[in-house]
Amino acid sequence: MTITQPDLSVFETLESEVRSYCRGWPAVFDRAQGSHMYDEDGHAYLDFFAGAGSLNYGHNNAVLKRALIDYLERDGVTHGLDMSTTAKRAFLESFQNIILRPRDLPYKVMFPGPTGTNAVESALKLARKVKGREAIVSFTNAFHGMSLGSLAVTGNAFKRAGAGIPLVHGTPMPFDNYLDGKTPDFLWFERLLGDQGSGLNTPAAVIVETVQGEGGINVARVEWLRQLAELCKRRDMLLIVDDIQMGCGRTGAFFSFEEAGIVPDIVTVSKSISGYGLPMSLCLFKPELDIWEPGEHNGTFRGNNPAFVTAAAALETYWTDGAAMEKQTLSRGQQIEETLAALREEHSDEIKQYRGRGMVWGAEFRDKSKASAVAKRAFELGLLIETSGPESEVVKLLPALTITPEELDEGLRILARAVRETI
Repeated sequence: MTITQPDLSVFETLESEVRSYCRGWPAVFDRAQGSHMYDEDGHAYLDFFAGAGSLNYGHNNAVLKRALIDYLERDGVTHGLDMSTTAKRAFLESFQNIILRPRDLPYKVMFPGPTGTNAVESALKLARKVKGREAIVSFTNAFHGMSLGSLAVTGNAFKRAGAGIPLVHGTPMPFDNYLDGKTPDFLWFERLLGDQGSGLNTPAAVIVETVQGEGGINVARVEWLRQLAELCKRRDMLLIVDDIQMGCGRTGAFFSFEEAGIVPDIVTVSKSISGYGLPMSLCLFKPELDIWEPGEHNGTFRGNNPAFVTAAAALETYWTDGAAMEKQTLSRGQQIEETLAALREEHSDEIKQYRGRGMVWGAEFRDKSKASAVAKRAFELGLLIETSGPESEVVKLLPALTITPEELDEGLRILARAVRETI
């Protein structure tokens, strides 16, 4: 694909140096549909990024777009803080009837703000309020957001350094297989909890991702998650599952923790909950934890009514028969896994391992610089993929759940070519 040099002058002169994705993808994108994005010159790019997981149903999904356009054309409320609106009621009823009740999940629903880090901040604040304790335990290579509370439970040193102040009241513990299986699960954690001289204040909560996306596609075993849930219950700590990137069907089931058969005390949801890429997040928690005073945690953009509209449409379209969606996701995931297995076999000297669940996968390179080189070459060939891991050593695959088998196969072929031409 021949790409002309786009005019990036206004971005480079006016926009902050903090911009990142645009550096790896030097194009000016103009439109998008399904699993494709198009730059202003008309070049097509197959999207294995999906808005960092905020577009599980693809770009400009026709069903969701129609619902949104109809709502806007009738002058539906677009901004309402936390006022009661017909759009919010429709979403809450759909969420209760399609997601919560069939799974026997008792959660209350809180709209804490538009982004994932808003949901995490509210979860941490609530856990501390309920338990009357400050300490939170997180895990190595975790990522929970960029605001201060979320950064305090995030592992990445580069992102933590951006805070500019000490990040306190968070203690990291080893994630599943962090110690290469040489130490029994939770041995260190249990020892610290039981030792009055350990220096670990009794935690209010433990926050965990079932699959660490930004941390390098690190997948927790169901047995590990069950042991963690049991440990939290036994030691009077709340269990928070951060399902911001791995929820909404990314791993197969609607919630990523379903396979483990656990019921977390608090769950954070964002990214694809609106279905359309519109900002929206949820903090879900057991009813007995709902001790908020009115207005104790608020924000101007809690009531994103257009997002309620597309979220309800997504649930009704894709999750009324959740088994079908889950089966499709697992089938597509198997297609990805088979390709990565073949790539690993062909390039075992370069590809250290591959791992994933459902429709989130990663390939880790022994030479950590190769992952970025592969992503760059993939872009040149018309495929958008990002890297993850503490040193960007993992090529991360995050296609839309609605991608067709043919599109998925095309993207995987491009990935294989990028690997061969790079290493």
